[in-house]
Amino acid sequence: MAVRRPRRGAAAAPESPAHSSRRPCRLPGRRAGAATGQAAPLLLVLVAAAARAGASAAVGPEVHSLRGSWRLGNGNGSVVLRGEVPGCVHTALHRRGLIQDPYYRFNDVMYRWISLDNWTYSRTFKTPFDVRKWQKVNLVFEGVDTVAQILINNITLGRTDNMFNRYSFDITSVIKEVNFVEVRFLSAISYAAEQSRCHKAYSIPPVCPPPVQKGECHANFIRKEQCSFSWDWGPSFPTQGIWKDVRMEAYNHYHLIHFSLTSFFVKSAWQWSLEIESIFDVVSSKPIAGLVTVSIPKLQTQQTFSVKLQPGEGSIVLLVNINKSSTVEAWWPNGHGKQTGYNMTTTFNMEAGYQIEKFSKAYFRTVELVQESIPGSPGLSFYFRINGRPIFIKGSNWIPADSFQDRVTYDILWLLLKSAADANMNALRVWGGGVYEQDEFYDICDELGIMIWQDFMFACALYPTDQNYLESVRAEVSHQVRRLKSHPSIILWSGNNENEAAIASNWFSIPYADREVYIKDYVMLYVKNIREIVLTEDKSRPFIASSPTNGLESVKEGWVSQNPYDTHYGDTHFYDYSNDCWNWTVYPKTRFASEYGFQSWPSFSTIEKVSSTEDWSYTSNFSLHRQHHENGNDQMLQQIGHHFKLPQSTDPIKKFKDMIYLTQVMQAQCIKTETEFYRFSQSEIIKGEGHTMGALYWQLNDIWQAPSWASLEYGGKWKLLHYFAQNFFAPLLPVAYEDKGVLYIYGVSDLHVDHKLTLRVVVHAWSSLEPVCTLAKDSVTVKAQSAVPIYKESINDLLERCRNCTRKSCVVTFCLVGEGGLQSPTNHHFLSSLKDAVGLEKTQLSASVSQRDDIYVFVLQTTAIAPFVSLDVGNIKGRFSDNGFLMTEKKKVVVFYPWEPTSVEELEKSLTLTSLVDVV
Repeated sequence: MAVRRPRRGAAAAPESPAHSSRRPCRLPGRRAGAATGQAAPLLLVLVAAAARAGASAAVGPEVHSLRGSWRLGNGNGSVVLRGEVPGCVHTALHRRGLIQDPYYRFNDVMYRWISLDNWTYSRTFKTPFDVRKWQKVNLVFEGVDTVAQILINNITLGRTDNMFNRYSFDITSVIKEVNFVEVRFLSAISYAAEQSRCHKAYSIPPVCPPPVQKGECHANFIRKEQCSFSWDWGPSFPTQGIWKDVRMEAYNHYHLIHFSLTSFFVKSAWQWSLEIESIFDVVSSKPIAGLVTVSIPKLQTQQTFSVKLQPGEGSIVLLVNINKSSTVEAWWPNGHGKQTGYNMTTTFNMEAGYQIEKFSKAYFRTVELVQESIPGSPGLSFYFRINGRPIFIKGSNWIPADSFQDRVTYDILWLLLKSAADANMNALRVWGGGVYEQDEFYDICDELGIMIWQDFMFACALYPTDQNYLESVRAEVSHQVRRLKSHPSIILWSGNNENEAAIASNWFSIPYADREVYIKDYVMLYVKNIREIVLTEDKSRPFIASSPTNGLESVKEGWVSQNPYDTHYGDTHFYDYSNDCWNWTVYPKTRFASEYGFQSWPSFSTIEKVSSTEDWSYTSNFSLHRQHHENGNDQMLQQIGHHFKLPQSTDPIKKFKDMIYLTQVMQAQCIKTETEFYRFSQSEIIKGEGHTMGALYWQLNDIWQAPSWASLEYGGKWKLLHYFAQNFFAPLLPVAYEDKGVLYIYGVSDLHVDHKLTLRVVVHAWSSLEPVCTLAKDSVTVKAQSAVPIYKESINDLLERCRNCTRKSCVVTFCLVGEGGLQSPTNHHFLSSLKDAVGLEKTQLSASVSQRDDIYVFVLQTTAIAPFVSLDVGNIKGRFSDNGFLMTEKKKVVVFYPWEPTSVEELEKSLTLTSLVDVV
């Protein structure tokens, strides 16, 4: 059985309870300027309230952004430049031409000095309003990365130490007509080291990442993107900067600082309701009364509430019942229905001050995480019910799209998320070693129907639990849950990545006698703090403490189970690089596969941008430097060697390109085999295992140009794996596997109704484009949302039936066809390793390209069967309708969808066609 996986080492995660009153020393004056848990202000329309007799109309708040160009300087003043806000030091230096692309060649190591220095952002600004007219003026930072002292007019407002918090400082008494604001950063590396040094009671591992990651130490001592200190797929760039918006807010009477809505279905009343939460800062000394009206015209729903706001910061929660005579369209995941949202207006009419009109989208969906006993199996189920319907979760894991968050634009997010949806994914897990993503990320997921499993930002580590640390985490969790809970796409909160497993499997070699200290810390952080806040703030979706976990069984065992990888409970992470990945028997027949994967190299066109000619070999210093997973390059070779011949070309660049191609073919075929195993296991229990209801492979996207587990390269280009995903996640799919010499085909369906279909099984000899034999099995019933066996034949009988075939000379393809154009992708099953295939001929592949409206049509022709046909158009941005396919017919039409303007000439010039027989 596979090694369970001390996979991606280093990084930070949560857990630990400070069990004594001893507190680690902190850098002077660490806390201040309350980190408030409020969401970014939403679109507010401010209308002067009708003036009462003799009173003048009140004016709404003044909001003034300080984004734009700031002065940026290093610790000793030797480097001074302009830097954009939002932004970070690295991107500022790069934009000004003071450094090369940080991703170029070995620059991640060459530019360590940037993160080790202490940088200061500063600017002068005129106050754009008369300060005397306002009762309160705040300076609000949506995100500071990470450790900084904030000053205005040389007066310290406070300090920041958490990248994931929102900080609001009261500047009413210090603001002038012209102001000088400074954000003095401290190196995150130095700070983390100092925090670790001060935690003297006991060590909190891991200390440093594995050397192969070329990273920084003690990431778990700073509330910052954990992978910014390096990971096994990414570089170390511990950034400094004001990474989100910064603004001034001036107001009288009261100010809305947070607004959210969550939907519930009340079964007893058979009615939808909305819970609307508003948090206000009331600056008047007396309570303020008024009326709040909520209106959803399309659902004929309008309700008015009398409210009273008390002085200080407080919230009001309104429950709106949706008109029963209206038909509510629920929000459904991709592939299961529409993503309907309703325009909603909330109007606050208060006796003092102004009227606020708040426009938002209301979505209606329910989510349940079902953990129940299963007949014929020990343990519990682990699956999601959305709007009462069990949904098989299909997707991947999301990591930060760039080391420098200010480079992640809406267009980049859209491209990556749309690519996920286009590959028939309905879910992504936002992994706990990155960042809580920007609002636009979740907006796009709402729109595309991509469900989000949301980790809190703790990963692969143990964490401190001293009072200061816990306070910071509590503010972080409160802020993030409030900011994100309105999104229907988020279906689960998860406390951390792999930290239950880290303790249970003793990754950090903790002596048994000390184990209790760390378990206590774990429970303190994830259960007594994070879970408590989540359950208070959001009752609309489930929470689990870790991933992988045994779910309710872990809870029963005191939150750290004996074996979090138990296939009978919860979810599993599974990695095995040595066993043959085509052998489905090595995979766990788990309830839910939330991480699994294999590496590959990105395309040559992606690597070329950050390398020079001498780097273009699989064994170059660059290729070793870029691989951050121990023995990763060798593991890929080993996996390729099971089924393919390794490239032997004497042309070094062709050999490198062939290697890249083979790593992508291997990765695609491996993850196809594993994912299909999880999909066909959904309806059966074998030896107590099965009912698999989720497959999220590791990982969707890349943070830079390097070998990794991703299916989308840095820049968004689809690897062969992503094209395969489009097929292996198809709503209707026939899946084949062999067991003891017998070929089984299952009909896998995510469709909501049963279908009577025809199964076509075609056997080809490698040496001929004419099929050796064809079998059509009619009236095959493929049941709704299940996986059922639809075909069974011994390989010997099959070969007997198809004369002149042997395992080595033939290949099987099959598809499902129904009425009204219903058709599955054509799937394949290899009867032997392709390195042993007999009759494969060198083929002449050619393509003609033509334009049709906004798309391009490639007509491919071949003179012989061609396995793993790859079309590559280099740096031209876009994707094909199909790629990496087994070409068994003379002609095939493939469509190219461009992401930017191109032409037939450009495409023809850039096109490279490769199949397995071109690798020599």
